[in-house]
Amino acid sequence: MAYEYTFSKIAADLLGNSVQQWAIVIAVMLFCMGMGAELQKWVSDKIILQALLGSQLALALLGGFGPLLMLLSFAHFPYHFGLIQYSLISIIGILIGFEIPLISRLNEAYSSDIRANLARVLKMDYIGALAGALVWVFVLPRFFTLHQTAYILAYLSIATAAFCWYYFRTRTRSRVFPIVAIIATTVAITAGFSQSDKWAIDSEQQLYQDRVIFSTSTRYQHIVLTESLSGNFRCYINGHIQFSSTDEHIYHEQLVHPAMLASNAAKRILILGGGDGMAVREVLKYPQVEEIILVDLDPEMTKLAAEHPIMSQLNGSSLADQRLKSVTSQGISSDGSYQLETQPQRRLKQVTSTAPKLNVINIDAASYIKSAEGLFDVIILDFPDPSGPELAKLYSMHFYGELKNKLTADGIMIQQSTSPYRAKEAFLCIGRTMRAAGFSTIPSHDHVPSFGEWGWWIASHAELTSAEQLRQRIQQIETIPVATKYLTAELIHASLLFGKDQLSSDYSNITTISNSAVLEHYTSGWEN
Repeated sequence: MAYEYTFSKIAADLLGNSVQQWAIVIAVMLFCMGMGAELQKWVSDKIILQALLGSQLALALLGGFGPLLMLLSFAHFPYHFGLIQYSLISIIGILIGFEIPLISRLNEAYSSDIRANLARVLKMDYIGALAGALVWVFVLPRFFTLHQTAYILAYLSIATAAFCWYYFRTRTRSRVFPIVAIIATTVAITAGFSQSDKWAIDSEQQLYQDRVIFSTSTRYQHIVLTESLSGNFRCYINGHIQFSSTDEHIYHEQLVHPAMLASNAAKRILILGGGDGMAVREVLKYPQVEEIILVDLDPEMTKLAAEHPIMSQLNGSSLADQRLKSVTSQGISSDGSYQLETQPQRRLKQVTSTAPKLNVINIDAASYIKSAEGLFDVIILDFPDPSGPELAKLYSMHFYGELKNKLTADGIMIQQSTSPYRAKEAFLCIGRTMRAAGFSTIPSHDHVPSFGEWGWWIASHAELTSAEQLRQRIQQIETIPVATKYLTAELIHASLLFGKDQLSSDYSNITTISNSAVLEHYTSGWEN
């Protein structure tokens, strides 16, 4: 199970859509385990031990070096990556399935009753699966990177082979060859482990044009920072660009200021996503703001934004001052309630007592909304694009309905909504879904060089404010009373204008919990 989890995580980091990658990888491995069980019947009883040792050592080598091989193949042979990926996963699945029947046959000398024999072997196999899953989830990530984890698992495979050989050494024809094979495999894995960080960075560097200056795999995602020769910094999550330092202000100013200026009383602000702190940076420019709550799933992302010097410079230290109280989920019950533990943050600068209170909460946005207290004047949705089922739920009618109950009567909500050019139908589907949840909606767009044409949906309560009234509120913005690098009132007005037929669609479907329409449109749009 631990090997399967490792390769599933690597596939998800490289290709996105983690639910699909995990399901396919584990399904392929299970299928190939059946093929391995079929192949073992051709192994003679005389060489059962040798076959078992060989498969275990081969598993150690492929399992240990597999993540590195996947990275290199993705970088150098992107069009053949699927073939290499599933060939590797299939071979590992065959080796795993190859072993269980061999162990049963080896165990026949000690238990001739087939019922007792199978019960013992399968019982230990399932116990081992549970142990492997728990160790992979709760122990190994605390101490090792994903690449190092693969080598640790390889060491366990080698240890198993060594113990097996020692216990059954009298049944082997040659005692020298198994020892040499075990030692050689150990040396190879040790070399890989000692160089894992360097090799991982070097291989990952092949995926990016600019120099990789930071890379980490968290429990939820893979984060990479790069720096160009001209000093341009970019952030990638699971291979998808999140921002570029040269033009992120265009995106974040369009994300924040139209909503803040259209709101009649922008005092209590909720930001969902936006763990890089840049949306918070823009909100903090408004003196009337009293409280900001930032909800981002990944505590490693908000920690990076608060502590990494480049991230802190870009977000204006918005997540690293004495206004900040950070809380992390300790558990989520079935009714959506959560327990929070306060974590101390660095104090980098002195602020007056009138500064807004800033709370960072690391929890799933949908779980937070169910238990959030009070109402918000402005809700800013800065989620990644709906590229997988786990993200598509955050673009569903059910979720928007929950948000509507947390928005003040004349409050404003804004949603980043992917590219209205590259993924037009996904963009329009988001607007339809928001309207189905009871919002009046207005689309806006702008050109962000790193992304291309990009879009947002601005929303308010439909029963209180019509779409036309909402449009008038935005068009009545005459000035932007805070400092901006790009945005002007005229640009806000212009962003509401779309070309002929750009907002027309042949579809009428919306996104629900059971129907991820936005995911289908998004995938189709970007693939085309």
